[in-house]
Amino acid sequence: MCLGIPGEVLTTVEGPLRMGRVAFGKVIKEVCLAYVPEAAPGDFVVVHAGFAISRVDPEGARRVFAYLEELGETNEVREEEPP
Repeated sequence: MCLGIPGEVLTTVEGPLRMGRVAFGKVIKEVCLAYVPEAAPGDFVVVHAGFAISRVDPEGARRVFAYLEELGETNEVREEEPP
């Protein structure tokens, strides 16, 4: 089974592939935004395997974060270095 996780777009970078920094609770990752060209900082996107695949409403994203927090899956704080 595949799992997409919602995250908040923090920044975007235009280039050969549109990229951005996306926050998943306290975890921040570099994500490809090529499939959601309309995504802007402050928007929430569903990310699977490093690719944002759709936008999602903020309330839905917050519900998922709340469920993950209940499960103890958001306790780790780390940030990936850009390539």
